Amino acid sequence: MGMALGNARRKGRGRGRHAPMGDINVTPLVDVMLVLLIVFMVAAPLMTMGVPLNLPKTAANPMPLEKQPISISVTSDGTIAVDKKIVAYEALLDTIAAKASEGTDERLYIRGDSATAYGQVMKVMGALSAAGYERIGLITEAEAQP
Repeated sequence: MGMALGNARRKGRGRGRHAPMGDINVTPLVDVMLVLLIVFMVAAPLMTMGVPLNLPKTAANPMPLEKQPISISVTSDGTIAVDKKIVAYEALLDTIAAKASEGTDERLYIRGDSATAYGQVMKVMGALSAAGYERIGLITEAEAQP
């Protein structure tokens, strides 16, 4: 009689010991996501490095990008680099013309070190403007908000 009572209880509990669980274990997912976060936090600054410059600060909003523009860097000693490749001032327009797939409608970004003389950056900008390039932007870093 005691056994019949025990079997009735066991059947009344619903599922047995080895029934599948309906819960999702998110611990491995969280572990993978944290590892990916750390990898991308380390890798992201390395992908954006170019010619090392100390950019000036500004409160302007960033411009939206539709495609990667041509980047022209002017270092504090006056060296000019086009997309991380150092070029002479005399070869600047030829280098830009070779890279510009849209001709003079190509978007150009000028990055000038904050220690660079204003005239050096304007000399580069003036040469590009005189060559017919009208979509020229100056790159700065965001100013720290108080």
